[in-house]
Amino acid sequence: MQHTTQPQYLRKSPLAAGVAALLGTVMATTFTAGAQAQETRRGTSALLEEVVVTARKREEGSQDVPMAISALGADQLESLKIRDLTNLSVRLPNVALDDVGTARGTANFSIRGLGVNSSIPGIDPTVGIIVDGVYIGLNLGVLFDTFDLESVEVLRGPQGTLFGRNVTGGAVLLNSKKPGDEFEFSARAAMDQGPDGGPSRYVMASVGGPVNDWLAARVTAYHNDDDGFIENQFDGEDIGAIRQTMVRPVAVLTPTDALEVTLRYEYSEVSGDGPIGQSHTNGSGVPGFPFNGDREEFEVSIDEPGSQDNETNAFTAEVNYDVAFGDGTVTNIFGWRDYSAQGLGDIDSQPQWVFHAPSWLEYEQVSNELRYNGLFNERYNVTTGVFYFDSEINYHERRDMVGVIASAFGAEGIPFARFDGGGNLLTETWGVFASVDIDLNEKWILSLGARYSEEDKETEIASLSRNISSNFPTAVPLPTIPLAQSCNVVLRGDCNYDFVSKDNWDSFSPKIGLTYNMSDDAFIYGSYSQGTRSGGYNMRNTSFNPADNPGPFDQETVDSLEIGYKSSFGGRGILNAAVFYNQIDDMQREINLPGPIGVIQLVRNTAEATIMGLEVDATWGLTDSLVAIASVGILDASYDKVLVDLNGDGVIDGADKDLDLPRAADLTWTVGLNHDLELGSWGYLGSRISYSYRDESAYTDNNLGFINEQKRVDAGLDFYSNDGHWVFSIYGRNLLDEVLHGNDTQLPNDIFGIPLGGTFAPMSKGRRVGVEVTYNL
Repeated sequence: MQHTTQPQYLRKSPLAAGVAALLGTVMATTFTAGAQAQETRRGTSALLEEVVVTARKREEGSQDVPMAISALGADQLESLKIRDLTNLSVRLPNVALDDVGTARGTANFSIRGLGVNSSIPGIDPTVGIIVDGVYIGLNLGVLFDTFDLESVEVLRGPQGTLFGRNVTGGAVLLNSKKPGDEFEFSARAAMDQGPDGGPSRYVMASVGGPVNDWLAARVTAYHNDDDGFIENQFDGEDIGAIRQTMVRPVAVLTPTDALEVTLRYEYSEVSGDGPIGQSHTNGSGVPGFPFNGDREEFEVSIDEPGSQDNETNAFTAEVNYDVAFGDGTVTNIFGWRDYSAQGLGDIDSQPQWVFHAPSWLEYEQVSNELRYNGLFNERYNVTTGVFYFDSEINYHERRDMVGVIASAFGAEGIPFARFDGGGNLLTETWGVFASVDIDLNEKWILSLGARYSEEDKETEIASLSRNISSNFPTAVPLPTIPLAQSCNVVLRGDCNYDFVSKDNWDSFSPKIGLTYNMSDDAFIYGSYSQGTRSGGYNMRNTSFNPADNPGPFDQETVDSLEIGYKSSFGGRGILNAAVFYNQIDDMQREINLPGPIGVIQLVRNTAEATIMGLEVDATWGLTDSLVAIASVGILDASYDKVLVDLNGDGVIDGADKDLDLPRAADLTWTVGLNHDLELGSWGYLGSRISYSYRDESAYTDNNLGFINEQKRVDAGLDFYSNDGHWVFSIYGRNLLDEVLHGNDTQLPNDIFGIPLGGTFAPMSKGRRVGVEVTYNL
């Protein structure tokens, strides 16, 4: 018998040592209170509502799923004023939902210490992103905004059985809203401002409902215009300007009671400045020259603000057909996605031209999943299906080194030397999967699952070290051609492909679990699962050493044990806890080394490692109008065996093994309060405040680059009109003005004899204070 739990909270972030005491106090007081929470409206009550999730490829309450999930429904996203996924970057235990900072919408997610430190296209993630049931094979062009989403699900641990490859750390599921049974209209406008720079303006709206008996439709539109969030000390201008527009129409057709067809299309475009890189003293103790910023302050000075122009088109067709067999549903989800991008970044992060990097990218993917879910004899809940995925990446990167500014070359000047490279990568994957949950009796449920998949990759790569151009051939100690003859993989396909290869991999991902129902709203569970991260190729080959080839590197495997507890206490609150033990074999890492053309980035299977830890998160109704949230995540990550010289000292020894694993913060925690105050016939006032903490973590494998410790305070006031139409909000995010870098790449001490040093560390926004108006019809 499936256990039925009621409300659920979205998992908030962590709590630490002293905060554990606070959680204990909250629990003790509320247990003795013993009163049932009365029904209130949106606001604090939303935090105790059940969220419907699809973590097991079927709809069910998240408190019924025997795995660690942080789930936020539409009302909870609204109550907490979560505008985009980066607002959750520090709030969830053992989760980092960061934007890498090189281009908007570049996901650099990490869960339970498994993340990537790379922006190289073709390097597969550890955390998969699934949008409306479609796996996104490239971590670029992801719309982070949560407006008009039905839910956000963060699944922890390997999800290979049901979601396939590249979910070894977990998966983030984004589910957009469908049209409802009645006409709906919602519009929102917001503006916020930081200590420096100009304002950010947001306008968004959605409208939808039934068109006739068998057709319903919904259209969502979103626009964001940022004037720039930081002053460039190079010229006093604000930089970081971004303009983003998205349109998403959805149509739902129900020609019969048994058949539902959902068609979704999404178009988005982004244009604006490039990455805002900060240069601060690198791990070797060499400051950036001539500018060196404080990594704890918003200080930048760059001569090139850069640019980004991205466009995404995506189409999804989902068909659900109810069948008598097992009283089940046959589902088919077809997905197509096309992404194009062109950008320019000031990688040296200096007020002079030393290392600038234009890039071009074209990406297209097609996928299809056909599956069945049904219940037999009221005991066997079966899910099985087949999956197909095909993608193509065309990528070109250019490194324009040491700008020569002279009137003879025009106002913009020319590079002293140019290095071009990139390549084309074809990927084809198929898999077959099955999962069954067996009710052994009223207390015990046995879960079994497995997935077999095969993947083929084929590539041709042009090494940047082999395609060199310069108008100063006698001064460049390398074979060159004139700048006018520079090649381009994406625009012309005329580069010299010095590396051509193809390879294939197969994997088997099993899962077994056991659940014990302690009561109608509490259970404990244990599970073993395995996930695989794809093998592949490095499309950014910058080394002059023939031994440093682009691959192939092998696939990475994660074996995971998890034991957890979930309870909803009859609707009064939610308490979830999990402990886990992950064993990683053939760990894929990007090794950053100084080189003659900037940074050498090698992708290798570097080590075997163990990551263990725990997560606890709780939401509790202290009174009918006051809800407390608290959570904690703890990680213990270490290498078991090192196969590569990680610290660059020329030997593989204990010093390499003692290094910290990148992206694995030891501690994350959050505490917060949400309160509703009745204002009589006027409506009610919602207030919220939260404090989140995330430890400092290594970014590069040699530990010279790292991500700052984060201490985040968010707060807000929301006035809800009594008629339910209007919401007026004042909010503050990152009120302590904490600096968060998307990465922290260490730069060489010089390029062609020009002093450099420092880092390339793109910055995210700091403190933002704003106002927002929402109208719902």
